[in-house]
Amino acid sequence: MTAERLSLLVLYMPAFLFALSCHEAAHGLVAYRLGDATAKEAGRLTLNPLAHMDLLGTVILPLVSWLAPGALPIAGWGKPVPVDEGSLRHPRRDGLWIALAGPLSNLGLALGFALLLRLLLEILPRLGGLPWAEDPLYASVADTSLRLVEISIWINLGLALFNLIPVHPLDGGKVLSGLLPERWARAYDRMAGYGIFAIVALFYAGGFRYLRVPVQRMAEFLIPS
Repeated sequence: MTAERLSLLVLYMPAFLFALSCHEAAHGLVAYRLGDATAKEAGRLTLNPLAHMDLLGTVILPLVSWLAPGALPIAGWGKPVPVDEGSLRHPRRDGLWIALAGPLSNLGLALGFALLLRLLLEILPRLGGLPWAEDPLYASVADTSLRLVEISIWINLGLALFNLIPVHPLDGGKVLSGLLPERWARAYDRMAGYGIFAIVALFYAGGFRYLRVPVQRMAEFLIPS
């Protein structure tokens, strides 16, 4: 791993864990608002990443992605948020919104970070005339801040689109299940245990490179050139 890629990893991991924590907490919050307190009682309405980390989706997959050549790894997931469908008034409809909450939270974060990036790009040049702006530490902090915000945009876009892939255990699988006719949904859900194998196969077959295309298009739109 090159020094440049290692420095990116140092910025990537906290940004990734924050995006992941927001994603999982959003699932739990929407479930709580819809009548299910299971996630709240399990301590999942928190931004503490330790409450949401999954060995494969949060640790192994991102780190393995870093060992492969190419752009930033943009895939991953957290420990599933527990949901008691019996506490929901409309289990299928409410389950769909609970599943969508995670990706939508990441899209919202991507927009928020895009606004922050534009604000920083507007403000930082105006501070260049101040005496302490000549300090190398200031330049380093300013550059690191811009890179961290830009990386956060990529990560949140990647998490949102990756988790919308319509395969269990990803959110997209639950969304598709909520949209299908009930009889088809039951048949689809019975195959849920095989979804993780499909994801791993997709990863090793290089299928994730197609995910980077829409992520890159959206990032280019949000990040000023």
